[in-house]
Amino acid sequence: GLSLLKSLVLSDTEVGNNGLRYISGLNKLEDLNLSFTSVTDNGLKRLSGLTNLKSLNLDARQITDAGLANLTSLSGLVTLDLFGARITDSGTTYLRSFKNLQSLEICGGLLTDAGVKNIREIVSLTQLNLSQNCKLTDKTLELISGIFCMSSFLHILHPFFNNNDLNDLSDVIQTLDCNLNVW
Repeated sequence: GLSLLKSLVLSDTEVGNNGLRYISGLNKLEDLNLSFTSVTDNGLKRLSGLTNLKSLNLDARQITDAGLANLTSLSGLVTLDLFGARITDSGTTYLRSFKNLQSLEICGGLLTDAGVKNIREIVSLTQLNLSQNCKLTDKTLELISGIFCMSSFLHILHPFFNNNDLNDLSDVIQTLDCNLNVW
């Protein structure tokens, strides 16, 4: 039947944890979108065998650090969208399992500079979206400057950045081929 399926978009459906049992056998799957479904942390255990997965979208508020822990076997992930997920600084330690990760979105609002320190260890990143994390500080810019040479796109939200903070990065930005969006 669907054993050769490479891409599956189930966003905005009523798929939940029980529905993932049908997905768990799709070993050729490379792209899976579960955004805005009712899948929870516990259900993500069923995805652990999808080792060919390259892109995973889990934009859902009910996904937390525990769900991310259930995905560490997916070491081939290149794109991970956790836009609305409630990932904390502790949860960012699980990101080390994703050695090929190039694009990461964590915008659930719970990250601080401690989480950014963990994220900067992902040397393969080329795109990073940290928007809507209002607990980030001026120190965030200093922390991410270390990964800037690897990041072509960086989105952060911080209403308290001032001109001096952005000037600190101006030399780095000018010498690299990257885009910085501060929202």
